[in-house]
Amino acid sequence: MARQLFAKNGLENTTMNDIAVYSGKGRRTLYTYFKSKEDIYYAVIESELERLSDKMDEVAAKKIRPQDKVIELIYTHLSQIRETVVRNGNLRAEFFRNIWRVEQVRKNFDDAEVELFRKVFAEGKEDGEFDIENVDLVADITHYCIKGLEVPYIYGRIAHGMTEEATKPQVAKVVYGALGKRLKL
Repeated sequence: MARQLFAKNGLENTTMNDIAVYSGKGRRTLYTYFKSKEDIYYAVIESELERLSDKMDEVAAKKIRPQDKVIELIYTHLSQIRETVVRNGNLRAEFFRNIWRVEQVRKNFDDAEVELFRKVFAEGKEDGEFDIENVDLVADITHYCIKGLEVPYIYGRIAHGMTEEATKPQVAKVVYGALGKRLKL
């Protein structure tokens, strides 16, 4: 309920009383679990990150080639982040205004995502698909590269007018090149 209020009114224009009324809970009940509306806001972000994490886990569990899994993880991450920001309307401004606090909240997600990439890269290396000397380093770099693409992707500054399917061959070429894999689609 709080997510819907924040998305509609923004953090600044939503009160604890609004949240209590909209959720059918008493203010005292809210204050039992949260010190402030900001704490509720960050709990909303955590729940959104859990949704993203679940989607990433689904991709990682697929029985597909490691190189295909890497591309799908990248696109899943970016599209889910964009969908979350778009779906949450007024939360977007607050998200970018308090990016350092958001970074603290998303630390667990980031750590889990790096671990997913480590596993996929280790699998690809073991299968002879990737020529990677340091899987941990490559997983870290991949995570931060994707994270760095979030804002431009959300704002549509990447691949103007192109469909996701149209961009995949070029993205695959860049990723596979970095992984020491020749492009075989």
